Amino acid sequence: MAGKRSIFEEVGAGGKAPVPQAGVIDRGTGGARGALRLWLVVLFLLVAAMIAVGGLTRLTDSGLSITEWRPVTGALPPLDEATWAAEFEKYRAIPEYQLQNKGMSLAEFKVIYWWEWGHRQLGRVVGLVWAVGFFGFLAARKIPAGWTPRLLLLGALGGAQGAIGWWMVSSGLGGDRVDVASYRLATHLGLAFVILGFIAWYVFLLGRTETALLQARRVREAKLFGMTTGLLHFTFLQILLGALVAGIDAGRGFPTWPLMNGQFFPADAFYVPDGQGGSLPLWHAFFENAGLVQFMHRMSGYLLFAFGVVVWLRGRRSAHGTTRAAYNAVMAMMLAQMALGVATVLTAAHLHTALTHQIGAVILWVLILRARHLAQYPMVGSIRKGTQ
Repeated sequence: MAGKRSIFEEVGAGGKAPVPQAGVIDRGTGGARGALRLWLVVLFLLVAAMIAVGGLTRLTDSGLSITEWRPVTGALPPLDEATWAAEFEKYRAIPEYQLQNKGMSLAEFKVIYWWEWGHRQLGRVVGLVWAVGFFGFLAARKIPAGWTPRLLLLGALGGAQGAIGWWMVSSGLGGDRVDVASYRLATHLGLAFVILGFIAWYVFLLGRTETALLQARRVREAKLFGMTTGLLHFTFLQILLGALVAGIDAGRGFPTWPLMNGQFFPADAFYVPDGQGGSLPLWHAFFENAGLVQFMHRMSGYLLFAFGVVVWLRGRRSAHGTTRAAYNAVMAMMLAQMALGVATVLTAAHLHTALTHQIGAVILWVLILRARHLAQYPMVGSIRKGTQ
């Protein structure tokens, strides 16, 4: 008969104690998160550069210099004088040359051609980097579980962006237009920011393991996350309004602040000439009247800043130091962006000032996304190090 066992005796004494297994959630997900994240960072930088070069293309009136869409053969620029002459002849047939740039020399044409060619070429590079990276990771079976659809989405949006870019350019090649349609420009820029936003969000997610993200989500700040989502959407609207301003050169028509040429609301805000002495229907003014478009951009900017202050004050109450710092960065960039907006107005959209303002929008967009990510997945400090 076995002897009595002590109530203090460990069950299974004498055998090997089970070893705790860490990272159970991450087991089986596979993938190379670090390498994937690095590839996405490269894509992010390329898309950000595309936005900047696109802004330069618009500010230098270069966007209509290439009058055909040749995704493959267009990668080669003109290599001899005969080809340059042929390209120049195509440009001379469109309204922008006939109504605005008549008499332009071939040397002047080459300047705007190179800007547009560089913009399209950078787009090809973005597509190539995505394709090589995606299919390379796919072939090596290094894509983490659940990430293939996300990465495919980036490729699909990139392809759509190329088609929308041509849809935009084609709007300025006929009729009596000397620029592309502003709403098509806004669609093109808006999709660029959507793509940039998805890439940034994926980079943030890949910065931590699935286990760390799951643990962080348990202490998410739901109200702050919701408010920041609203701020993100409001910022996107302001970006689209900025594109409308750029599309019709509305930033150059009222170089005064805070009033618009001495008025709070511009005169003839709802008038758009129809070319026959009359006016186009009212809705055209919201896209084509420089005064009304700039007024909407200004008023939206004021409201966005006010809402940003509310979100920032809520973010300052976060229990997590990293989150508070993220919202401080958003507030600092909002102040800088508002100052850049005023400077852009006062300089009548000077090339460098306007471009800096557009780059500022990219920085603000990413900072808001980062703050939103930290509201959803806070960086929780340890008891030893403190949570502040």
